[in-house]
Amino acid sequence: MKKTHILFIFLFLLFIFSFLYYKEGEMPVNKNDKTPRLFIIDKGESLNSIANKLSNEGFIRNKVVFYLIVKKLGIEKNIQAGDFRLSKSMNASQLAQTLTHGTLDTWVTIIEGLRKEEIAQELSTNFKISEIAFIEQAKEGYLFPDTYLFPANSTIDKILTIINQNFNTKFTNDLKEKGRSKGLTERQILTIATLVEKEAKLPEDKQQVASIILKRHLNDWALDIDATVQYALGYQKKTNTWWKKDLTQEDLEADSQYNTRKYKGLPPAPICNPGLDSINAAVNADAQTPYWFYISDKTGKMHYAITIEEHNENIAKYLQ
Repeated sequence: MKKTHILFIFLFLLFIFSFLYYKEGEMPVNKNDKTPRLFIIDKGESLNSIANKLSNEGFIRNKVVFYLIVKKLGIEKNIQAGDFRLSKSMNASQLAQTLTHGTLDTWVTIIEGLRKEEIAQELSTNFKISEIAFIEQAKEGYLFPDTYLFPANSTIDKILTIINQNFNTKFTNDLKEKGRSKGLTERQILTIATLVEKEAKLPEDKQQVASIILKRHLNDWALDIDATVQYALGYQKKTNTWWKKDLTQEDLEADSQYNTRKYKGLPPAPICNPGLDSINAAVNADAQTPYWFYISDKTGKMHYAITIEEHNENIAKYLQ
């Protein structure tokens, strides 16, 4: 009887402790602080990560209790990615419910290699903005590819400000200085990066392709890059695309400064918007590479050549 009595007291105390632990963890951090603060949930973020962030940012007293509340309410799968305005006056249950109500802000992913017209099309499906106005204001090469959370009812100026801030964070002064050490301006770095973005499908090829482009540029060779011709040709009504797939001989003779088959050197400006891997490849390009030529086979793998004879052999072997 004595052992049973002790066990009963222990379980009773455990129950009281658990109840108080749960109730204390559910309470607001500061019931008098109603100031709304921004809280962001990333796409695919786990409940554990969300609970940790809420705790670290001072929105909840106890992340374990928050986790239990979400499980109890059965709303784990209803929590959405986005940004939320939370206050420390909200208790844990209110916070959990708020995170299921959705967000007025919108996630938009800009992928590598798009030209600004394609990005304008993507943005216009999510926001009430003019594609033409966006194209006029945006700078090709500076629309850094990433996943962005744009506020509801964003204007073109707001969208470009957010993108430019991200671009300036990623395209650091160190990267610019590396480019300058090779005699390249910021625009030329980005221009080479865009050529790499369109030419090299595999990450491991980007550095070598950038080196060959830089070498040909510095030695006053024609770059002979089809993507620059595609850029010059612009929108294709038949295929509803901005990049013509099969170029004709007439296309290759198009009279445009962007046509690197017709004019030597770099095109006058970027031809798309490159990712960080391509920018890094451009600033780390080595003009001392032994290669002058490259081709990409049907799988996307690059094959390099030192002489035109080797290059022609690669074409016969991999492209015909």
